[in-house]
Amino acid sequence: MNDLVERRLKYIERQKELHKESVDVDPATQPVMGSGPKNRHGMPILPVGQHEVRNWPVLDLGDLPDVPLDRWQLEVGGLVENPVTLSWSDFQALPQVEDVSDFHCVTTWSRFNNHWKGVRFRTIAELVVPKEDGHFVLCTGSDHMPGTSIPYTTNLPLARAVEEDVLLVHTWEDKPLPREHGGPVRMITPKLYAWKGTKWIRRIDVLARNQKGFWEVRGYSNTAEPWANDRYGS
Repeated sequence: MNDLVERRLKYIERQKELHKESVDVDPATQPVMGSGPKNRHGMPILPVGQHEVRNWPVLDLGDLPDVPLDRWQLEVGGLVENPVTLSWSDFQALPQVEDVSDFHCVTTWSRFNNHWKGVRFRTIAELVVPKEDGHFVLCTGSDHMPGTSIPYTTNLPLARAVEEDVLLVHTWEDKPLPREHGGPVRMITPKLYAWKGTKWIRRIDVLARNQKGFWEVRGYSNTAEPWANDRYGS
């Protein structure tokens, strides 16, 4: 096993022992927890257990893909009526949006008021038209656990993926998204912990059933709701 992943797994197990209240949380039964003024969604700006940072820390599997724009592709398939493979020019031709949102990492830090530019996940969904029995998405990145063929994946309900602030972003603070943060394109999920936003995203599959991703099968929560302190799963 990759040393970085092994250390992260040990960290997860320590945190699960220390914070049993954050394990196997049912977000539907939890009150909204946090502090500070309300954000644009009506939630406290700082979720429970988080602290604000001004920098943008880098967390990854220890693999740093270098994806040239002329080779970049996004495949979208699974339970869809119109599977597509988008080139960089195809992606840039889709409706572009700018948005400002917060970024909450499960390792307890939050960065406020990030300026993004990209394409709404909703736009991708409208392009491919999920079938009636498609209820979940599994996103795959170009990164792998070093020394293996295991790619980074993460999962979320389709209903959460098509929320207005879920974007596939290529620009951060008016500059191309840095490679170390998932450039040229990553997904962001402002109302979920940030690992649900795949870095170096290359594939999206629409599925009938939930399929846990890389960290979800290794101890992180399946649902990842920051204001419910929903960090870990058994």
